[in-house]
Amino acid sequence: MTDLDVRIAQAETRLFKAVFPNTTNHYDTLFGGTAMQLMDEVAFIAATRFSRKRMVTVSSDRINFRIPIPAGTIVELIGRVSRLGTKSVDVTVDIHIEEMYSDVRQHAVSGTFTFVAIDEHKVPVSVL
Repeated sequence: MTDLDVRIAQAETRLFKAVFPNTTNHYDTLFGGTAMQLMDEVAFIAATRFSRKRMVTVSSDRINFRIPIPAGTIVELIGRVSRLGTKSVDVTVDIHIEEMYSDVRQHAVSGTFTFVAIDEHKVPVSVL
């Protein structure tokens, strides 16, 4: 493994959340906007852990909602650096659903977020 591979692996970020009724819609499933907010947060943390610089979201790409996320489940969000540019980094985030009282686990949502490293004057700088 190269130093870059190690850095990417160490930046992987995981977050677990319980899906409570206050985060669901009238279908009793997680609001799509709430899922995207959580994904952006996990992606931001992964990008920051990777670069150790100020990072800002510049885009999200193709958020795929594969299956609904029901209330009363646990979700795991996993953010991984998937592409490295000179001043930007892409982080892919996957959401997995776990039933609380069984071993059932399903892949529910995936998407990619692009971040740019900036300096104290908000000018783009090298990610590394």
